[in-house]
Amino acid sequence: MTLHILMFGWEFPPRMSGGLGTACYGLTEALTGLGHRITFVLPRDGEANAAPFLDLRSASDIPVSDADRDFGTETLLHHLTFRSFPSLLRPYLHPSHYHTLYLSERRRSPETATVYGPDLIAEVLRYSRAGGILARTLSFDMIHAHDWMTVPAALLARRISGRPLVLHIHSLEYDRSGEAIDEQICAVEQAGLERADRIIAVSHRTKRMIVERYAIDPQKILVVHNAVSQAEARRTGRGKESGKRKMVLFLGRVTFQKGPDYFVEAASLVLKDLPDVTFVMAGEGDMLGPMIERVAELGIGDRFHFAGFLQGEEIERIFSLSDLYVMPSVSEPFGISPLEAMLYDVPVIISRQSGVSEILRHALKVDFWDVREMAAKIIAVLKHPVLARAMTTQALDEIRKIRWENAAERIVSAYRELAPE
Repeated sequence: MTLHILMFGWEFPPRMSGGLGTACYGLTEALTGLGHRITFVLPRDGEANAAPFLDLRSASDIPVSDADRDFGTETLLHHLTFRSFPSLLRPYLHPSHYHTLYLSERRRSPETATVYGPDLIAEVLRYSRAGGILARTLSFDMIHAHDWMTVPAALLARRISGRPLVLHIHSLEYDRSGEAIDEQICAVEQAGLERADRIIAVSHRTKRMIVERYAIDPQKILVVHNAVSQAEARRTGRGKESGKRKMVLFLGRVTFQKGPDYFVEAASLVLKDLPDVTFVMAGEGDMLGPMIERVAELGIGDRFHFAGFLQGEEIERIFSLSDLYVMPSVSEPFGISPLEAMLYDVPVIISRQSGVSEILRHALKVDFWDVREMAAKIIAVLKHPVLARAMTTQALDEIRKIRWENAAERIVSAYRELAPE
């Protein structure tokens, strides 16, 4: 039986800031390849031609009014008055970062900024109302929501339609913020986890955190690891330029969760042994300023470059130039970027505190905090080409088996348990 899935997410290619957009694309492509229909709801700027295999909707294009409020859902947060206008929601926003974005928009265009909510929670509720409107107008079999910002919309759609809700957890507030959590966000996550009919966790690490931090029954949680698309997996490695300076890459948000400070410290140790290596940090985030300052303090600025936020062909280019990729994440629910690096014949070092470490055998693993071990393994890969070649050759064979089709089949089985034919 073909299922129609109403899916809520907050990033999708080409407008994305991290691995969630990649995961949503791969998963939806595989689900539709199995014959199912998907209506995917983005907060804003949906591009209809970005994914011809699904119905991509932009919540900012859906007129909402006070009549569309749902107090049962909105009491998760607080009562607000809204008007209809485009949303400022962006991927991986923290409330403090949202406020900075809001102030920037107010300076740029005071007239239009007056209609934006002054905090992130207001924007999340605005998105939820659009979800409620769709739930009243569409006929669908299942609701599938990705992470906390979609929870109010998904719960409202569930209340209106009576359809089952699958909540897909790619990252938790404890991953993003450590112990310095935002209580409102945790409350939304708690409500979503408790009320969802089924939870999908991207790793066993994430499942354990859901059980331990939110007291959720482990029987309710299905672990489905992320993957890479087969179109990507067929990509062949692009040979490195001979004689060029070795390059070590960090690619990701420059935030606490991703461990950029440990990468910088390891780089300073490596450069004492291999002074001609170039280190590149690609990405943006609240720790970017402190990282630039620390690089200057260590006196390694001539061997350390900050590339800023990259996307599309820029990412392909940086991978093709790299000799080693390092993901030193403090708390990584999964981590798709090592899989992408491996597609470009780039050996990878990943933290043991990542979900992807559960499925990769041909990657070197370190504890994020052990910068000496990290530095030693970086040196080993750069000094020994035989080791690097063995890692990439074995990894490419391994990665071809990590398929979105397999993940989609497991998720469809969960759908059918909730909505049997």
